[in-house]
Amino acid sequence: MVQFIPVFQSKFQEEDIVLLRVVGHQGDQQGPPPLSVDALLSSANFTLSLLPVRLAHRIQALRNLPFIVVSNPHVSTIYGNYLHSLSALLPFTRRPITTLQEESTFTEVLADLVQTHANTIPVLARGFAESRRYISPADVTRFLDEHLRARIGTRLIAEQHIALHYESRSSWASSSASSSTGKSSSSSTTSPNGCGTYIGVIDTALKPASVIEDCAEFVADICELRYGVRPSVVIDGQPETTFAFVPVHLEYIVTELLKNAFRAVVEAGNEREPVVVTIAAAPDDPHRHPPTGNQDELELPRVSEKDAPDPQSMALPLPNKTSNKAQEKKAKKHSAPAVTIRLRDRGGGIAPENLSNIWSYSFSTFSEPDSSSSSSSSHATNRGAPNMHILSTLTQPHHHHHHPLSNLSHGGQDGAFGGSSIAGLGYGLPLSRAYAEYFGGRIELQNIWGWGADVYLVLRGVGRQLPSAPFRPSSSST
Repeated sequence: MVQFIPVFQSKFQEEDIVLLRVVGHQGDQQGPPPLSVDALLSSANFTLSLLPVRLAHRIQALRNLPFIVVSNPHVSTIYGNYLHSLSALLPFTRRPITTLQEESTFTEVLADLVQTHANTIPVLARGFAESRRYISPADVTRFLDEHLRARIGTRLIAEQHIALHYESRSSWASSSASSSTGKSSSSSTTSPNGCGTYIGVIDTALKPASVIEDCAEFVADICELRYGVRPSVVIDGQPETTFAFVPVHLEYIVTELLKNAFRAVVEAGNEREPVVVTIAAAPDDPHRHPPTGNQDELELPRVSEKDAPDPQSMALPLPNKTSNKAQEKKAKKHSAPAVTIRLRDRGGGIAPENLSNIWSYSFSTFSEPDSSSSSSSSHATNRGAPNMHILSTLTQPHHHHHHPLSNLSHGGQDGAFGGSSIAGLGYGLPLSRAYAEYFGGRIELQNIWGWGADVYLVLRGVGRQLPSAPFRPSSSST
């Protein structure tokens, strides 16, 4: 199997560049599931063309680490998982997937792959914590920045096809049952989750306000359990805004940001002061926000014509379902090209000496690697504490999006060891930033030491072009 890795790796950069546009292209061309048989087979082959490349690249990156680091049992486990996943996919690369039986077998392998890598982040965190004497924090940050972004893409590709598979198969079965009984079925116009706005794992009309409310309830439960008080959230701005995005990604980001805000206001004695969340939709009119020349503005990678894949080879055609197309166009008409979400708290802000470290994995991961969550949390008494008061990563299914991938995505979605403790492994904020940046967004911080903090989350709708960034605050402390 080793000889395949250089071949796959050489294709990685080109594949990765077009990935964002491919997902957006699928959303533009396919419409909601179910797919036709040919379209589902095309999706399987397209997924197969990408995943071995990405897995091989991750294997090579792990090999490039110092030998003593890779020898750590936790890091070695992750290395073995990637080798296992690549070897499971290689038999499918010998010829195209041409039958539904082959597609079903392939999808089962994908589901196993997603499940196998569910706990990659906490396992790697422990491995790097134990190997901190042999690798610098800068090298850890560099490796994890690349690894986490690649992992997000790999999971997204796999989960997108798995979702399309289950939604299509479920609809076919429902239609077949209706035909045999002579009754009409509405399953052709809605996904199994009951919402026709889904395309795989992408919700083309995702409402951030609903996600924020659900996440706030979940985090408030944890705060009440730990502190005996329940902070609140007030949502203002444009709460009816919708846009196309991956709900799981937004839920993760919002939950991590609310964990920090809630604990900050509680420990500052301001738990009666609500965390104010403002939602603003970016206008479709490009003249409202003329380009500023800022290189950090939201720009998708530019792909030349020769590098871009043939759209006909990627489009997954659907049977003629005008009702689905009309519903899709209606959802898109009212969806914003991008959304800015501001979270404002009265938690006292972040100590200036710690401000430059909040995005570093080593800042919280290496401070108390062997401490239990309860003991380590006792040392974090304010926003300047070493472990940054990050609650452990969510693992509970508090989500309101009932999707076929719910069990896969949330059974171990980058989770830490437990869902109710306060002090996590310190990957919450860096991983949130990775999720935000994956589709061209970002997270910015305005800090007022002694008062509170504003966090700006800017997200671009999947498959949408944005002429310029809606807002870019200064990240310096005040």
